[in-house]
Amino acid sequence: MHFCLKNRVISLLVLIFIDIMTAIGQTGNPAYHFEGDEVVFVFDIREYQNAVDRETSEYFDFSDLKIYDVAISGNFNDWSERGWRMKKKNDYSFELRKKTADFDDPVDWDFKYIINGKHIITQALSFRDRFYDKIFLKETFDLDVNQIKINVQGSIRFFLAGYENANEVYLAGNFNEWDPKEVRMQKVPGGWQLKCDLPPARYEYKFIVDDVWMHDPDNPIKKVNEHTTFNSILDVTVPITFNLKGYDSSRMVILAGTFNDWDEKGIKMNRKDDRWEITLPLVSGKHHYKFIVDGQWYVDPSNPIWENDGKGNINSVLFVR
Repeated sequence: MHFCLKNRVISLLVLIFIDIMTAIGQTGNPAYHFEGDEVVFVFDIREYQNAVDRETSEYFDFSDLKIYDVAISGNFNDWSERGWRMKKKNDYSFELRKKTADFDDPVDWDFKYIINGKHIITQALSFRDRFYDKIFLKETFDLDVNQIKINVQGSIRFFLAGYENANEVYLAGNFNEWDPKEVRMQKVPGGWQLKCDLPPARYEYKFIVDDVWMHDPDNPIKKVNEHTTFNSILDVTVPITFNLKGYDSSRMVILAGTFNDWDEKGIKMNRKDDRWEITLPLVSGKHHYKFIVDGQWYVDPSNPIWENDGKGNINSVLFVR
């Protein structure tokens, strides 16, 4: 049984590898790739035939357009109006390099190119788009790629109050590729409900009430999406315990990191037996942190993973899965 599953996964990886090599051979570069600790975004003029005018929303042929400025706007920079500007490499291509540490979300990005500050085009058919067909993966490899697992005893509860006269309500988010007809909510007294399980991560979601998309009115945490509406945010966390042994005579130990914007006063650790200790709920991803012992900053002596932040500081690194 395990051997068969392993063979299916290996076959899938082979297909993906062939698809990537074919795409690179035909178009020169995918929309982005990784080099060490950098994400390299590539825009190649030859891969596109038209764009959308930002003011009229009409498509036009831009093959003869003189392109002097290209920027990227996506869910990783809150769909910035200006975007991240790319550097021109040659007559056909522009490039942008970003550190992987600059991205809080998993590699599941949606973005668009802004041409000359006034035209929009979507990224070329990406690695993910070429092979990421949920039905294909399920039927061919028996692999369920959705992160959401519907479970009446699940630890996560989505609830939309009211709308008793609605015919149907669905839940969609980045946990199921925003499929509008896959996760149906159940009508319960006072509203609509869905119980499920989700792995630790930050999720964006919306309700779909009789085909009308809406954010969660009872969730104050939200962000602007590409349509200038809101996506609601849900952080599914896992408890992580930080320990610092010794320092018996210290008066105060503070934990600071990227998870609290390096607040020097926010998280006071507690003295317990031979150590200082604190447990925090963290989302999955990469976190930098340090201990502040009576005003002095220290990396975690029990964690061998350290990293330079590019500003001359060495921080401890924690990966939450």
